[in-house]
Amino acid sequence: MRIGCPKEIKPQEYRVGLTPNAVREAVAHGHEVLVEAGAGLGAGFADDDYTAAGAVLVDSAEEVFERAEMIVKVKEPQAAERKRLREGQVLFTYLHLAPDPEQTRDLLDSGVTAIAYETVTDAAGGLPLLAPMSEVAGRLAAQMGAWALQKANGGRGTLMGGVPGVGPAEVVVIGGGVVGTHAARIAAGMGAEVTVLDRSLPRLRYLDDVFGTTFRTRYSSAGALSEVLGHADMVVGAVLIPGAETPKLVRRNDLSGMKPGAVLVDVAIDQGGCFETSKPTTHDAPTYDVDGIVHYCVANMPGAVPRTSTIALGNATMPFLLALANKGWRQACEDDPHLLAGLNTHAGHLTYYAVGRAQGIDVLSPHLALRE
Repeated sequence: MRIGCPKEIKPQEYRVGLTPNAVREAVAHGHEVLVEAGAGLGAGFADDDYTAAGAVLVDSAEEVFERAEMIVKVKEPQAAERKRLREGQVLFTYLHLAPDPEQTRDLLDSGVTAIAYETVTDAAGGLPLLAPMSEVAGRLAAQMGAWALQKANGGRGTLMGGVPGVGPAEVVVIGGGVVGTHAARIAAGMGAEVTVLDRSLPRLRYLDDVFGTTFRTRYSSAGALSEVLGHADMVVGAVLIPGAETPKLVRRNDLSGMKPGAVLVDVAIDQGGCFETSKPTTHDAPTYDVDGIVHYCVANMPGAVPRTSTIALGNATMPFLLALANKGWRQACEDDPHLLAGLNTHAGHLTYYAVGRAQGIDVLSPHLALRE
């Protein structure tokens, strides 16, 4: 198979879809890999690293899209990239379609077979290709929230760990999954008092067993959330419904009960965000103010640490990438129902039910798509 890796063009996105190690593995399995010149520079991978691994460097994204049978990326294809996709081609990347009807429409019009990292599953019920970026984003959430809390950056001027005689920041994490756990660990490690809210009692028990008194846990309810918001210096939104749009758990009228200069960090912004007042921001302009509350809603947070993120993502995607290339997408998905769970579009059909519900679009069963 001919695999293509274009340079990411989303603003301030420095990750790359393939590492040189991934290229080396694919080439060793008999595949040809096309990499756009300069694609890996933002993550610290020189063109020479790719040629040494066996890649063919090409001068333009147009050539990558034109020649490749499978396109491997990091972020969802931008409008210019979607125009280059075609039926019979496989797209393997993050998509986050539920809150993005324009992208959904373009992918359906193109006919491309799109497999989304964020909906591939595993035997334990996890999301193995989302997990590494969730780990990165969770750790960054506490770090960037601490930055936003500084007065010069619009925050209330509270130090995460306090000092002797002055109490630490109070941090609330909504969601105790991968993002929430990592956010809580880092915030607690910085000395903050941390409370994690979740609706899963087994998850709360797990967090309590593993982390003990490192941070507090509470069952999430409207009353509990209202109570902790009033004390919070920082709130991290770490809610995930796989493939679906995130529910809005903090409404605008809740902001009036918060401390002036408190910070909201919405890690769920890729899926629409879990704060009513959230809107996507960039690394260039990461924050904005609503009713005296600082919002940090960068839509590609792991792009701030592209070296770490690219290697972590490459480690996770490589087995699936090789399966798709070695067997073709149909056989690979036939053999692996967890990979089939990643199928979001095929030949003009939407094949992921949560996206269909969010956008009111009819869905073709992915099992039927295998036979199209």
